[in-house]
Amino acid sequence: MRVATLNIWNRQGPWEARARLIRRELEALAPDVVGLQEVLRLEGPGDAASGSAAGSDQAKELGQGLGYHVAYASAWEIGWGLHFGNALLSRYPIVETRASLLPHLDSGETRSLLYALVEHPKAQVPVFVTHLNWKFHHGYVRVRQVAYIAEQVMALAPVETSFPPILMGDFNAPPDADEIRFLRGLHVLDGKSVFFNDAWTYAGPGGPGYTFDRANGFTLMNREESRRIDYLFVRGPDKHGRAQPTDTRLAFTACEGEGDARIWPSDHFGLVCDFTVG
Repeated sequence: MRVATLNIWNRQGPWEARARLIRRELEALAPDVVGLQEVLRLEGPGDAASGSAAGSDQAKELGQGLGYHVAYASAWEIGWGLHFGNALLSRYPIVETRASLLPHLDSGETRSLLYALVEHPKAQVPVFVTHLNWKFHHGYVRVRQVAYIAEQVMALAPVETSFPPILMGDFNAPPDADEIRFLRGLHVLDGKSVFFNDAWTYAGPGGPGYTFDRANGFTLMNREESRRIDYLFVRGPDKHGRAQPTDTRLAFTACEGEGDARIWPSDHFGLVCDFTVG
């Protein structure tokens, strides 16, 4: 099962051109499941301030005509029915979904966790998509968020009773941060520990794997250092060898145009990985 993740950068920059590049890569990669972050969705009456039409949905727009089912979890209602959150595209039926808000500790941000149970022909695969607080000094929030996520994953996909769950998204933290080390079993929070394989370290080509990379002109505008902050995690492989990551690599990296006119799919690069299913 091929899985990809990408922070699509909502509608910032030249969205129509960026959407075309994202769709082009979706067609080329043909992922079975795609986790998307910073997805805008308009529910109810149109957003008069932005001129959006009622029913606008970036996830549906990107997946249109490509055979995907769509699930969504709002993290923040911006106003006028416009929501910001996480989405899942799946070639297989989605038989169950759940959305929950992550702890925010009065940080001024609200983030969400999307759970979807995907009906692959060989197994029901639990998939989780999330996006953590972004500010550099919000590590104290992110560690609470990953602790909550770990609890939700355990509750919805218990060990030995489900296919190993896949967790992906924009975690806004580099590999040596406590929040990422906790997920990888290298750090203890409140006397508890968990373990998820990092698909990049398990089956990547080596190297830093920057997903927020100054080589991307949209990233460079933020004047931040390059770092790996987007991840594909899996609580596996299990004793049957299911959910083993293979051939993990960067995705959504190709730009078009020249010089200052170059356009990238997003201000993030994405990831893609093939997971064994049966």
